[in-house]
Formats: sequence, structure tokens, C-alpha cells
Amino acid sequence: MKILVLHGPNLNLLGSREPGVYGKVTLAEIDTAITALAGELGAEVEICQSNSEGALIDRIHAAAGSCHGILINPAAYTHTSVAIRDAIAAVALPAVEVHLSNIHCREEFRTRSFIAPVAVGQISGFGAESYLLGLRAIFNHIKKGLS
Repeated sequence: MKILVLHGPNLNLLGSREPGVYGKVTLAEIDTAITALAGELGAEVEICQSNSEGALIDRIHAAAGSCHGILINPAAYTHTSVAIRDAIAAVALPAVEVHLSNIHCREEFRTRSFIAPVAVGQISGFGAESYLLGLRAIFNHIKKGLS
């Protein structure tokens, strides 16, 4: 089983970017934890971070032929990108949306997700652990579908 993991804009700055909101864990540390958990589960992950909406969409499109599901933290694109929402819908792969902070306890504009309606589920507010919870969720969802 192969899962595409996508990190959206500004997540490359984790560890130094607003640590009171996003924590002090770096993206490299998150990627290491994701890779380790994927190995324990018996899955393979392809991990990509981009600050570009188009690059994220291109990766989603490419996943249609090579991945079983998508774990995505669209970051600010969560609240603005109909294009990423449409790409996820178009490839028809199960997706889990994750966020480090609880987007529902933040600014009003952050409470709306364009991605949630095309995702299997959403996990937010658990810091870096959100990714690991999301990986387990998408893995188990895909596994049920393969059985």
C-alpha cells in the first residue's frame, strides 16, 4: 500500500514558525515519524511539501496511478483552494485532511475547509500527532477497502 503525504505552504518553516500555534517540531521530524509509522504498518509513503498550489495539484494527479490514498495538510489552502478540492475529487482516492492546530478554535476564516467535503475525515489540533493519527486512519480505511 502506498500513501501520498502532502504538506502545504509554509509547513517547511515548522519549528521556527509561530511555535505557540504550530509547536517546535520540524517538518523533517514529522516526516521521519510518518516514515517510521508507515514502516510499522507495512505501508510505503511518498512525501512532498510545496508552497505552490499547482505543484500540490500535480502531485495529487500523479497519485491516481501510483497511490492508494492521500494524507494532506493543505495548510492555508484548506480555506482558499477549490482547485485542490477538485483535484482530490477528480482522482477519487480516499484522503484524510490533517492540521497541527485546531482550525475550529482559531480565526473565523480558518474554520471553513474546502477539502473536508471530499475527504474521508479530518484530524486537527494534536500537533505533529495529527499526522500519525491521520496516517493510521487512512491506512485502516484503505485496508478495509482492499479486503
